[in-house]
Amino acid sequence: MFYHVKELQYHAKPDRPDPVFAKKLQEILGGQFGEISVMMQYLFQGWNTRGNGKYKDLLMDTGTEEIAHVEMIATMIARLLDGAPDVEVEDAIKDPVIAAIIGGSNPQQAIVSGLGAMPVDSVGNRWTASYIAASGNLLADFRANLNAESQGRLQVARLYEMTNDAGVRDMLSWLLARDTMHQNQWYAAICELEEKENIVVPSTFPRELEKQQVSYTLFNLSQGDASAEGRWASGPSMDGYGTFNYVDRPIAFGSVPHLDPAPPYIYDTPLWALRHSDDPPEPNWK
Repeated sequence: MFYHVKELQYHAKPDRPDPVFAKKLQEILGGQFGEISVMMQYLFQGWNTRGNGKYKDLLMDTGTEEIAHVEMIATMIARLLDGAPDVEVEDAIKDPVIAAIIGGSNPQQAIVSGLGAMPVDSVGNRWTASYIAASGNLLADFRANLNAESQGRLQVARLYEMTNDAGVRDMLSWLLARDTMHQNQWYAAICELEEKENIVVPSTFPRELEKQQVSYTLFNLSQGDASAEGRWASGPSMDGYGTFNYVDRPIAFGSVPHLDPAPPYIYDTPLWALRHSDDPPEPNWK
């Protein structure tokens, strides 16, 4: 059960209208790493967690808080659009500053949403559920959460530097602080699970079924060999089960692939048209 409290978790009131910044704020609302994404990600991870232990409780605590962040940012966007001047195109032609405001704002926030926020990013791409990760493996999911909070906090920090509105900065300061907590909590949960399961996901897949001769090998597949100097190229592996090694000149383990021709009804390019005179004959080519 969810219960909505009318008060916002924190203040969301700008000092003045700013339709251009309202458009920019859409990124941390409906973008890939915005509040809608983390809200849905944490809630689905929580709903899909079997049992009712501390990890599910943490997910539900945080997912529910992210609903509050969606409401805060949506409120801020609406207030940034409130009282913005309705400027005619003729006026914009005369004043380059006004023209820049019109060019940088999102007309759909007036035409479609009635001076309100929308579930879109800063360039109008619709939010999509493909942004979220909810795999049922908590170690994998918590790592995705740490990345989401890292990317989200980075974007909030950049937005903080793009405005001098004290009210907007005050709200962003709150979000920065909460993202600090969320990064710390997901990292704490990751470390706890790694102590129990080790670091490779999934931990329960039988190791003897993977090609263990290359489980800890770094292949040099780009120009230069600077990557050989890293911790990942020599010494004990991070999971403690192997030893890192570096292969300077990797060889191909497989042979050249040869595909059988497609059936005639597929109407691929005829194989005889693909051949050059010096090509070796293929046994299935007619």
